[in-house]
Amino acid sequence: MFILPTRAHAASSGLAHACRAGRRQLATGRPKTTKKPEPAEKTEPAEKTEPAARPFTGYFDAVRDIMQMPATTADPSIPARRVTAEYCSTHFTKAPRNVSMLTRDFISDSLYNPAYGYFSKQALIFSPAHAYDFGGFRDSADMLATVGRQYAAMERELDDVRSIPRQLWHTPTELLRPWYGRSVARHIVRQHKEDCAMRGSDDPLVIYEMGGGTGTLMTDILGYLRDCEPAILAQTQYNVIEISSKLARSQRSRQLANVRVINKSMLEWNELVDRPCFFVAMEVIDNFAHDVVRYDYDTGAPMQAVVRVYDDGEMEELYEPAADALICDYLDARAKLPGTPYRSPALPSAAYRRMRRRLPLAPNLTRREFVPTQAFQLCRVLRDWFPRHRLVLSDFYRLPDTVPDAVDAPVVQTRFDGSMVACDTYLVQPGWFDVFFPTNFELLQRIYDAVCGTQSRVCSQREFATRNAELQHTRTRSGENPMLDFYENNKFLLS
Repeated sequence: MFILPTRAHAASSGLAHACRAGRRQLATGRPKTTKKPEPAEKTEPAEKTEPAARPFTGYFDAVRDIMQMPATTADPSIPARRVTAEYCSTHFTKAPRNVSMLTRDFISDSLYNPAYGYFSKQALIFSPAHAYDFGGFRDSADMLATVGRQYAAMERELDDVRSIPRQLWHTPTELLRPWYGRSVARHIVRQHKEDCAMRGSDDPLVIYEMGGGTGTLMTDILGYLRDCEPAILAQTQYNVIEISSKLARSQRSRQLANVRVINKSMLEWNELVDRPCFFVAMEVIDNFAHDVVRYDYDTGAPMQAVVRVYDDGEMEELYEPAADALICDYLDARAKLPGTPYRSPALPSAAYRRMRRRLPLAPNLTRREFVPTQAFQLCRVLRDWFPRHRLVLSDFYRLPDTVPDAVDAPVVQTRFDGSMVACDTYLVQPGWFDVFFPTNFELLQRIYDAVCGTQSRVCSQREFATRNAELQHTRTRSGENPMLDFYENNKFLLS
């Protein structure tokens, strides 16, 4: 999805357009498709020549898109109320219209609104009925074939019993259980013992897990403690912070001792935990909402995106000078990072910007950058309310099929006719699409260390498993090991 200029005008809310013109997107989004080429006529082979260079390709594409802009029935004269995701969660039971909100509020509302959010009505976690016998598989391909059959069978079952197709996703916690959770437990126990020895104390093991899903990770960590560290288990206090009421009920239904399930958003946490603890977040922050920022070509000043939803359900990005406190605080913290200054890949050099703006119809803003404002907010929560924590965080650092022409862009996808369909915009009907982001771990590490005043490290999934996993239990007959070979696009942030 490209927001490209046709004409400049101000909306009723007083917001300026992103460029010298704007393009509205349909509320359903635009799936990525491929068109089968027509058979070409047979011709004599020609001598190979190098294709002519196309300077300013993006500029010509912009002009083409401007000429192909669709008509709209939206009435921009109707006033738009400025709202937040929190306001929508308590005031709307269906996606609102004639409103505007920051990008992070739009994405949060689309994912988490209790009435129509994606995680409230569309998403299910793929959890095999039984843990896999890895030694029974010929190799990794044999295991993937088995998982694929089970996955397809579950999708067919869901489609048979529901009029609305549901979407499944899987995580290493579920697919590699119990050994993935046990590897996390082994890391925590080793670090806990080292910390206790350094302090000369015998503190209880306190764990806070954010976004516990179905409770599999919690069960596997406690299972390891039961089998291998019963003395530590006797003093363990396990807490799950879960935003979903449905998942919180699922976690409580396991009825495990020493477990407390807290049904609230981690970003709203306000209880001081002033004791040593471990904070665990596995495959959670990929669904943390981001804000969109673009930079003025002349001055480099940041502009924040606002999503305007019109009376007919169409959506548009509008831009205004960055004034939101969280966005400004994040950009300020990033600019003041110690060491090598961070430069946004969305902001070209000053020389390029001077040359580009001399072209007719040239945009006055750079391409989008999705900035992780909610992840930054999490860092602040940890600093303020968990001052003595150690972090164990894992997520994706690379994803395919992201929204094009943007920095740190998300994957936006839905399921249609049994297949996952990726879209090229996040301006889609709330509740029907998953929106998840890759994590720039190296930048997150610098932000986290600066905010929390600590020293953390980043490692790959393979490095973490090599150090902590019981690899003899996840080896196939061929010698391949899914614990090492799967989820190569995952990394860990450890403090």
